Amino acid sequence: MATYKSDTLKHKLYSIIFEAETPAGKAFDIMLLLLIIASVVVVSLESVVSLRRDYLPLFQMLEWIFTILFTIEYILRIYSSERPLRYVFSFFGIIDFLAIIPTYLSLFVLGSQYLLVIRVFRLLRIARVFRLTSFVNEGQVLSKALRASMTKITVFLGVVLMMVIVVGALMYVIEGRESGYTSIPKSIYWAIVTLTTVGFGDITPVTPLGQLLASCLMIMGYGIIAVPTGIVSVELANAERLNTTTRVCPNCYKEGHSLTANFCDNCGYELHREEAVGSNI
Repeated sequence: MATYKSDTLKHKLYSIIFEAETPAGKAFDIMLLLLIIASVVVVSLESVVSLRRDYLPLFQMLEWIFTILFTIEYILRIYSSERPLRYVFSFFGIIDFLAIIPTYLSLFVLGSQYLLVIRVFRLLRIARVFRLTSFVNEGQVLSKALRASMTKITVFLGVVLMMVIVVGALMYVIEGRESGYTSIPKSIYWAIVTLTTVGFGDITPVTPLGQLLASCLMIMGYGIIAVPTGIVSVELANAERLNTTTRVCPNCYKEGHSLTANFCDNCGYELHREEAVGSNI
């Protein structure tokens, strides 16, 4: 009988904490989002010197209140998960952990509490909370396109890296220490700044040959910047767009599945198993 009650409690907690399809789940997530926004505002205001001087005790008290609430929520998420370790090491599981650890770390490392602004990443749940399935769909399309583009972009960045190393070494030989190119690493830094068209201007070539090489590198920079954009654009055009829901897989915690899907397309877990368990309890 104890197991029966425990299973019932865990199922109810899971429905409230992880699902946004029920009134209770949506209310919980809205409250959570408001707490996240409030906590980020408090951390930001604390960094203002005048406000910190006058209201530091209040800010510290609020930070600990938010942290305790988020810690309780994190523990409940682990408790109600069918696969606790899967949640802990999932994307949102890691973000949830990082959102609470800076406050405890501030007891030993001064100033680490400002890392609490990482809580803003928890607002990524907003699409699920308000059932903005179009945002979930487009987010999945973008993620799929980026994964498909990763190999091509990696090769491209490798070529760019070799290019800046060669150009940096050439500029070190052409310009020398007199022009500020005191080492090959510093010359490579100049090449990166020039190729990306940032142009800080802290190092500039003075010889005609150096200026010619810099001009060529600047022109190449415009073309090189467009390459990753083109690669991702092609993959976005080829990516399949599906109508999905905001449902979270209880096994791998992947969000967004086809409207007609009975199994998770990431791990194969039966999506309606939790509903079946809940109805049989």
